[in-house]
Amino acid sequence: MSDFENRLKKNAKQRFKWAEREGVTAFRIYDLDMPEWPFAVDWYAGSAHVMEYPRRSQLRDGSIDEARAEVVRATAAALELPPEKIFTKTHEKRPWGQGQYERLNVKSTVVKVQEHGLTFECNLSDYLDTGLFLDHRVTRARVRKEAQGKRFLNLFAYTGSFTVHALAGGASETTTVDLSNTYCEWAERNLALNGFKPGPKHRVLRDDVLAWLEGCREEFDLIVLDPPTFSSSKKKMGRRFEVQRDHRWLIEQARARLSEHGVLYFSTNFLGFELDPRFNDAERLSSLPGDFRRDVHRAWRFLGRGVAVGANARDGAPAHVERDRKDRENHQPPKRRR
Repeated sequence: MSDFENRLKKNAKQRFKWAEREGVTAFRIYDLDMPEWPFAVDWYAGSAHVMEYPRRSQLRDGSIDEARAEVVRATAAALELPPEKIFTKTHEKRPWGQGQYERLNVKSTVVKVQEHGLTFECNLSDYLDTGLFLDHRVTRARVRKEAQGKRFLNLFAYTGSFTVHALAGGASETTTVDLSNTYCEWAERNLALNGFKPGPKHRVLRDDVLAWLEGCREEFDLIVLDPPTFSSSKKKMGRRFEVQRDHRWLIEQARARLSEHGVLYFSTNFLGFELDPRFNDAERLSSLPGDFRRDVHRAWRFLGRGVAVGANARDGAPAHVERDRKDRENHQPPKRRR
């Protein structure tokens, strides 16, 4: 038995008991626990999702191939799974701001998982991510607890899991915004799985979040803002977004839509991120669930304090294509933490 298999077995024994108490069927079992085994292993209702984070030395000497084969074998043995129930992917290092991840397959291996009495559709085969960010489970539960009677806004909504939790918590109105048709349709399926459906008071909008925020005049009591690290989808968005460079403008725009006693939750998975010091009233949250050992995201809570910026403020806005090209000629991206 390899040291990886031994660790995975020990983790699984504890984690399955923990998951039963928590009421979840999708959770992390192994989180890069040992440097020599740079993998994450997640359980999805009877299947395993294995993500590898290869070191450069492993890529150079080819040892990652041997490690991957052992991880798949050990995962099958430790979790008592047939090979067809194990899905492996590689988290490749890309140049900063380049090469967004696209669809990997068209197998559409879909499973339904449970989280605190709610059901979510996950695709284990076709995309780098499965459709449910397991590390945001704590914040989803927080949103559900606070949503009663609230007007809820979900920005960069992905597959709408925060919206489902808000509705389960009794939100009076919900607005879910994402640029992708695929994810908006996925969000609608997640709503339907839990007995909800879009309508005038529960909108799912396919739109550019940045432009939508600039034109929005509505007020919300609860907002979730979880932007990508970067987006270079200029064809669709007409501009380039980088979370470190543009987060102050983005947070101010979202905060301007808060009601007087509203709450905004902001998070990012860019590990080199530094919050603008002018946000001195932001509350840093402890938001990682118990099945994660790495600090894979960070989150803050902002309270409503009236309009943060003018309704048409453009100062500091992410640049449109031509201005963006000129502004970036001497721009050095922030360094990533290792």
